Formats: sequence, structure tokens, C-alpha cells
Amino acid sequence: MGVAIRTAGGDDREQVVRLLDEAFQDDPVSSWVFPGAEYRRATHHRLMAAFTDATLADGRVDLVEDGSACALWMSVPAEDLGHGEVADGEDEFVELRRAVDPDNERVELIGRLTAGIHPQGRAHEYLWMIGVAPGRQGEGLGTALIGSVLDRCDREGRAAYLEASSERSARLYGRLGFELTGEPLRLPDGPLMYPMWREPRASGARS
Repeated sequence: MGVAIRTAGGDDREQVVRLLDEAFQDDPVSSWVFPGAEYRRATHHRLMAAFTDATLADGRVDLVEDGSACALWMSVPAEDLGHGEVADGEDEFVELRRAVDPDNERVELIGRLTAGIHPQGRAHEYLWMIGVAPGRQGEGLGTALIGSVLDRCDREGRAAYLEASSERSARLYGRLGFELTGEPLRLPDGPLMYPMWREPRASGARS
């Protein structure tokens, strides 16, 4: 049976934020940004809300019809020079920290570090985040979400990029054709992140 996927809109915002908050509570990177389970439960959702708002505004949120999984995608043009400034000249990572958790420098730092390793000079689809409800993991929902976009990438000859937050997830993405690009990013006193790039495949090459 196929997985029904639709594009989320503004009315789905709270559902997407809640789903991402639940899905990433035990993620190594989220645990580094918000150390301590109680602190993370109280604060983590604000960062997920900021990511959701940014994607709803400038990208696309794919949502499994029953609300069990979602993926945040950004289409990055070849001429994109990365992040760092907003229209009024304020540093966007400072603004993120101010909005999410003003006393937590790691909110700002995670944005700077991932932006610093993001490939430039070639158009690609960026999988910013993908979250599956804890009780629904292992059902292939994440693969279905990613696969629908990778099929389009293959048809259009477009690359894709992501940062895996664990060795386990990096292995899963490897099965979909993603390969490590450069060295893993080691967060200060924290876990590794794995930048991964996928070249488009010839039609019918992806199993």
C-alpha cells in the first residue's frame, strides 16, 4: 500500500511543529542544543517552530496524510551564497537565538556551523529535517517521503543534500544514494553531523 503524501500549509503548522518536537526529543543534535530532558521538553519546540515557519515561507513541507511523518525541503539555487544576513542587516542566526532561547548560544551556533558546510555553486534540494512520530518509526514513512522528492530529482537531473544527525541515519540515507561529502562536522563537545550529497540517477536506477 502506498503512503499518501500532501504539501502542508499554514493550517498544518501546529501539527508539524508538534510532530518534529516529538520526533527529535532524543536526537543527538537536539540533545546537544538543548541538554537535559526537562529543559529540552520545555524549549525544543520553539526551534522546531522556527524551522517550520521558515520552510512554510520559503520551501515546502511534505506531510503524510495521517500526520505521522513530515519532511522539510528547501530548493537551493546555484547562485545561493548561504545564510547570515536578513533584510535589515541583522544576523539571522542572532535573530534565531533571540526568538528561540536567548541565553542558549548553541541555537545560534548550530545554524552557523551547518551553513558553513553547506555546498554552494550548484542547484539542489535540501532536506532540512524529516520527522516520524515515535510510535510509527520503522514503517518506511521516512523513505516514502524522501523517495517522492528523489524521484523528481532524478527526472529533472537535480542533486539533493542533507546533514545526517547520527551514524544510523547516515547509513539509511546511504541506501537512498546519498554519500558523505567532506569530513563529518563535530559539534563542540558534542556529536558528529554527516553532510551527505546525492547525485541524480538515471531514470529507473533507484530501487
